[in-house]
Amino acid sequence: MDRREIHTTHRVIGARILIGDADRERRDRIAAALFDEGMTTVRAGTAEGFLAGLDTGSAHAAVLGIGLPDADGRDVCAALRARGAPTPVLFLPGDGSVAERLSCFAAGGDDCLTTPVATAELVARVDALMRRSWTRPDAAGETLGLDPLSHTIRTPDGQIPLTPTEFRILARLAAHPGEAVRRHDLIRTAWPDGGIVNNNSLDAHVARLRRKLVGVEGAPAIVTTHRIGYRLTDDGG
Repeated sequence: MDRREIHTTHRVIGARILIGDADRERRDRIAAALFDEGMTTVRAGTAEGFLAGLDTGSAHAAVLGIGLPDADGRDVCAALRARGAPTPVLFLPGDGSVAERLSCFAAGGDDCLTTPVATAELVARVDALMRRSWTRPDAAGETLGLDPLSHTIRTPDGQIPLTPTEFRILARLAAHPGEAVRRHDLIRTAWPDGGIVNNNSLDAHVARLRRKLVGVEGAPAIVTTHRIGYRLTDDGG
């Protein structure tokens, strides 16, 4: 059987795990625990390094902190989902509050583990994620070139700047192309700190996004789904 990855009852041996966390000591501790269970790791202390790790050596799962020095980890995960990356993501939220944990799930995370991290539990959670959603790494194509470091849309003609809120709305829509995303899901994703936001605020941000997308050749359109929310479509209808 010519496969590097071997499924066992308790562990997925040979899996590659990407760790993105600003705390070097914690990164090393997590990597050592995963290595002891037969997994290999790629470590990064920045969002840029984390994304480079995905581009140069696909991962079967990722452990991701929120407080990276160059980007919010939630925006990084949202960008991954926008380009169709199926990699399971285990978040390490900062304060571990309910609002913060919910924001991790809204950004496309699969699980959360509050700090300080118990490495034995982390290994078990990573293993469970992979056994539930095992896929071989692949290079998923992007619907939009969303850059979580600069909050921009990358185009052949340059970059189109987005506000952090616009970025999160567009990333959530791009993660579910053609599907209607409910208004409350978009609000929960775009304003992750649990603030009270009215529907007019969402509509105003979508209107600005539509104006920006008009200038992008081949970009999808944001279509209103009556009484539900919005969806991203290639045909404008």
